[in-house]
Amino acid sequence: MFNDPFHPEGSATQQHDSTKRKLLAVVCAVAITAILLVGYAYFRKYHAQRVLENATPPVAESAHKGPALAHVVVDEPTLEKDMTTVGGVVKNISNQPLSGVSVTLELRRRKDGKNEQRVLAVTPGQLQPQQEGSYAAKFSIEDYASVRLTGVQVDPQSTTIVYTASQGKKRSPERLQPQVIVGKRSSKPGDFLNTPDNPGRVP
Repeated sequence: MFNDPFHPEGSATQQHDSTKRKLLAVVCAVAITAILLVGYAYFRKYHAQRVLENATPPVAESAHKGPALAHVVVDEPTLEKDMTTVGGVVKNISNQPLSGVSVTLELRRRKDGKNEQRVLAVTPGQLQPQQEGSYAAKFSIEDYASVRLTGVQVDPQSTTIVYTASQGKKRSPERLQPQVIVGKRSSKPGDFLNTPDNPGRVP
């Protein structure tokens, strides 16, 4: 015997099935949105990691000949938001004081591929034998594609000196934090997150 489609029991069954379909659609929409957000965050972190790898200053000794007067330690760049911090340590390995110590970095611009020189002062500026000083600078990963150490200068008149260099601190591995999306339940029984009668924006 067929059920009367206008019978209350048949109507309730149809409404229940419709409700289940709507709920399933909302759950699928939220799940897909969450997957897209996590994927976007992952690729953003991956892109930033590649930029940092390109921005790591190569560790190379001075092209000038003679005894080295300083040793430069180049730390791996660290990323914070859209800024990269480049820094390290300069050690006086000579037997005489060095004053007005600075390092020169060569940055390659993204927009035209040309190089730009930037001189960073070492703190403290005067280093006694075996004393160390630090240097650091921030630049935008959107503006520069790479950076490398090109020289060390001291007074008088920023004279370029012979130096050696080595790799310093490794940057901490960045972890992707999982994102949890929690939907707000309706206070009324039978109501759902998003229905034709109660439209709502899925996060």
